[in-house]
Amino acid sequence: MRITKIGFLIAFALATTSVQAAGLASIDVPANGDGPALKAFVWSPCATPPGEVKLGPVTLPAVRGCPIAGSKLPLVIISHGHGGGSLNHHDTAEALADAGFLVVAVNHPGDNFSDLSRAGDISIMFQRPTDIKRLIDFIIGKWPEAAKIDPDRIGFFGFSRGGYTGLVLAGAVPDFRDPKVPCPEPAPICGEIRRNEIPAKPLARDGRIKAFVLADPLSFFSNKESLKAVNAPIQLWSSEHGGDGVLPESNAALAANLPGKPDFHVVPASAHFAFLAPCPPALAGSQPEICRDQDGFDRAAFHKAFDAEVVAFFRQYLGASGTQ
Repeated sequence: MRITKIGFLIAFALATTSVQAAGLASIDVPANGDGPALKAFVWSPCATPPGEVKLGPVTLPAVRGCPIAGSKLPLVIISHGHGGGSLNHHDTAEALADAGFLVVAVNHPGDNFSDLSRAGDISIMFQRPTDIKRLIDFIIGKWPEAAKIDPDRIGFFGFSRGGYTGLVLAGAVPDFRDPKVPCPEPAPICGEIRRNEIPAKPLARDGRIKAFVLADPLSFFSNKESLKAVNAPIQLWSSEHGGDGVLPESNAALAANLPGKPDFHVVPASAHFAFLAPCPPALAGSQPEICRDQDGFDRAAFHKAFDAEVVAFFRQYLGASGTQ
């Protein structure tokens, strides 16, 4: 286990700041027999200086529709947490795009900020990994810009339920009946688990994903046996205090039980939502529960360090950026 040294990492982040800009586009994956239509944002390397793109309460430093700079680019997929959205980790996406990665952040149908229709149902825990597999199929297959991507260099970033999603894709086998996972009533998923109403269909795996960054993952993986098939490199992040059903001790257990030793970071003084991008004032006023941090914790400063570590990890395991 490693406690992140914020000051050192901020210095590292500033020393490695890129002069590129992030191109921004939207993408639609059509529905098929495996699931509903998917919507996502794409960040890409861009040779044009960034402007400002306003999306609701969030203003992004990006260029709409910028031609993708380079070829054979490594791809990183981002999966948000419960009730989140594709902009939740926009700063990390921007940092990766500036470093030469193509980044795609999905809105999970039925479990996002504008559609919670299935967020409380256990079926969403089966749909989420399938969402990612379908998204990758489309991005490296039918997407008009597919030729820009190196299909042999794919990474994954997941937060909370997105972290659970990544572990399943990597081969982990969840135990939904694990008594150590908090599941208080009246959450519908808890009643379904108690009544053994767990879908029988197999969970999606995806061996095309070569490296994973998991931030405060929701863990139904309580022992070495449940994780024995996971062999991809993992950077694992834990908040000190947890929250939203995620326990710091679950992250410590994951770090101990994964077959390969993960790059494990515990972030001092942080709670669960510290991994979301820093909130602009309008969002902080309307959603203080996800924007307010504990006294003494500087989310903006932390994210400079965090994003630098994520970029460095994916560079290590996916290689340098593509031809620019």
